[in-house]
Amino acid sequence: MSRQGMDLVGNVGPALLKAEAQMEKGEMARMSSFVGAIAIADLVKSTLGPKGMDKILKPAGAGPRNENITITNDGATILKSIYIDNPAARVLVDISKIQDEEVGDGTTTVAVLAGELLREGEKLLMQRIHPQVIIAGWRLARDEARRALESIALDHSKDSEAFRRDLMNIARTTLSSKLLTQEKDYFAKLAVDAVLRLKGSDNLDYIKILKKPGGSLRDSYLEEGFILEKSISIGAPRRLENCRILVANTPMDYDKIKIYGTQVKTDSMAGVAEIEAAEKEKMKAKVERILAYSPNVFINRQLIYNYPEQLLVERGVMVIEHADFDGIERIAAATGAEILSTFNNSERAEEVLGGCSLIEEIIIGEDKLIRFSGCKRNEASTIVLRGASTHILDEAERSFHDALCVLVTAIKNHKVLYGGGHSEMYMAQKVDELAATVKGKQAIAIEAYARALRQLPTIIASNGGYDAAELVQALRVEINAGDKSAGLDMGQGRIGDMRELGVFECFRVKEAALLAASEAAEMIMRVSDIVTCAPRKRERE
Repeated sequence: MSRQGMDLVGNVGPALLKAEAQMEKGEMARMSSFVGAIAIADLVKSTLGPKGMDKILKPAGAGPRNENITITNDGATILKSIYIDNPAARVLVDISKIQDEEVGDGTTTVAVLAGELLREGEKLLMQRIHPQVIIAGWRLARDEARRALESIALDHSKDSEAFRRDLMNIARTTLSSKLLTQEKDYFAKLAVDAVLRLKGSDNLDYIKILKKPGGSLRDSYLEEGFILEKSISIGAPRRLENCRILVANTPMDYDKIKIYGTQVKTDSMAGVAEIEAAEKEKMKAKVERILAYSPNVFINRQLIYNYPEQLLVERGVMVIEHADFDGIERIAAATGAEILSTFNNSERAEEVLGGCSLIEEIIIGEDKLIRFSGCKRNEASTIVLRGASTHILDEAERSFHDALCVLVTAIKNHKVLYGGGHSEMYMAQKVDELAATVKGKQAIAIEAYARALRQLPTIIASNGGYDAAELVQALRVEINAGDKSAGLDMGQGRIGDMRELGVFECFRVKEAALLAASEAAEMIMRVSDIVTCAPRKRERE
């Protein structure tokens, strides 16, 4: 609509918006929202499930910065990499991003489910059912689906062996739709071992993923300890046992005057020499304060000049400089050290120093690295990923990180579900049963919600190249007959027993996807107007 809109009769209305501002109203606004959101869901639909396809993301423009491509089937990575102009589509991108941050997986599921709900909602609007009636029905359906999900959740946390098997199955299921699917058993074990070392903590900073090109994915391994991508200073010992580690973030260049505009004038070279000698003495005093803590390893985030480095090495201290901020944060967390910037409380040495049994220099590929073994807080570990190219390593890192996030969520929540579309079909069955007990048009919206849930296993089967209609109907019959573990066997293209196949999913991931998709679809369904602000014009001076 322009500044002066027209009503249905053709009368010119008052000017509400600035020039070049636009307003879409009613059906046009709702249609625009649906088209954008459904397009986003269709974009990532082909990546869903263990047989999902990858997408190549190529930056626009020319130049070295735009030559890097990304090959992935991770929904959050795809959606946050593309430019989107449609406001409703942005809602789906946001829920996918939040799903990734909260539970680490289900990013494609949440976008596709929201898109399918809106597709069903569009059909209901065509039948002249009011959006508020649809939303009321969807809320009833969502609550029933959540109750159904909770009723089939399994909890084996009391049995450590059974719970470890559940974690292995969850990791394998998560990795089965990723690049690492061919080695999913191997990488599932790495992921479970790394997460169990956290001893219930959800701080993934203790797990460092290190990418080194060369070899194959099978050459990846779990290093029990921390690996820092830096080198030990010249002259310092290359191997040290029973380490007392002082971690610092302090300037170790000569203590120059840091006030801008300050000038020091002298009338001779002897005066310059006196200033340099004073700087050296000041630095020497600082080194002595550091040595008062009795460390045998000194790690600093900032640069260390030759003179203080020499003083430390002469006292037998291993010196590591320019450790990045993430690096010293992880070292402090793994070794139990505090990050110091001043050194005036040497009596607190036992509290602030970190410890590990061994620090040594190792070589991976062509790079020299530093390995910390036997850390005081024995929760740290490093996953060393090997691969033929940087693209493979980047996607392997994303896949492995998703598995770690899901495992941490599963350890906190304890509950697991059968996979292979079992939970979606069971929720759809319960929602259909609810629709039979509800009067009025809300029942039609509840039935539409059940159809949207059934679309997820349908899409998974279609992506595998199977007859989706036949498989999903067969699964529906099995679940209606009371089979508690039936699901889609995507390896054979038939209905299988998820318990025997070891296809399990984390309850929290599925629950978060269900709730987020429902809320996003409800939000978009509520839209009645879209107002586009006028662009700001640059004024000439």
